[in-house]
Amino acid sequence: MKLENQYLLVEASEDGAEITKIYNKEDGTDIIWEGNPEFWKRHSPVLFPNVGKTYKNKMLINGEEYTTSQHGFARDSVFECVESTDSMVSFLLNSSEETKKKYPFDFKLFINYYLEGKEVKVEWKVENTGNETMYFTIGAHPAFRFAKKDEVKSDYILKFPGKDQLEYILVDKETEDGMGTAIPEEKRTLKLENNTYVLNEEIFDNDALILDGTQIEEAWVCHKDGTPYVGMKCEGFPSFGIWSVKDAPFVCLEPWMGRCDDRGFNKEISQKNNINKVEPGKEFLKAYTIIVA
Repeated sequence: MKLENQYLLVEASEDGAEITKIYNKEDGTDIIWEGNPEFWKRHSPVLFPNVGKTYKNKMLINGEEYTTSQHGFARDSVFECVESTDSMVSFLLNSSEETKKKYPFDFKLFINYYLEGKEVKVEWKVENTGNETMYFTIGAHPAFRFAKKDEVKSDYILKFPGKDQLEYILVDKETEDGMGTAIPEEKRTLKLENNTYVLNEEIFDNDALILDGTQIEEAWVCHKDGTPYVGMKCEGFPSFGIWSVKDAPFVCLEPWMGRCDDRGFNKEISQKNNINKVEPGKEFLKAYTIIVA
């Protein structure tokens, strides 16, 4: 599906309801990672019904354990396009007997994209169509590719307007049960200079940086000279991820409504920090915006 105006061409797929392309007509650059499997096969997956990993790859719901996969099943599901114009597209995923084997709730998940000027608004709507309270986390994972061939991470800086430093935690990469879950007790500081941090390979040696506490409401990828390249506004998201792959010419900025489990978390999903809760017949709505400079 295509969205297009005088500034941008945006493409999105029914496979995972994923944005696969944002093309800047003004300077001829592709903003979204092309999905080269040498580094990472995806573009901008939707993370649902769990962001990241759960402890022991299990989710406890109403006393029953369900086996989870990293980032949930939505990114590997085929959505239905239910509306499409030059400026918006809406994708729908319905719960099914297959999804209930992994996640027992009845739901409708809408992923909506709106193009206006040089901005792409990404909206998530989750409807609880069942008769019990529904719990989930949901997140974004857009990968922004570097503008020119042969550019590397140190050719770019991250900018966080109004911030002097950020606090982050890492994920467990050592224990079998906790692999990929967060270690919240080991907090680290990312010091900024003039609200910026120069990208480098070493910052991702331990996988993603997780920033909790609604620290990030605006973030930018800028060229080394400070010129803005692509940005994001994401107000009211309790967690935010920054991630890349070694030597890959992209960086992911990831606003999350909830995140991976803390290492050792083995309680009911309803007791998880920053879990989203939707009562029967109600809906959840949240959005963030990608801005092309």
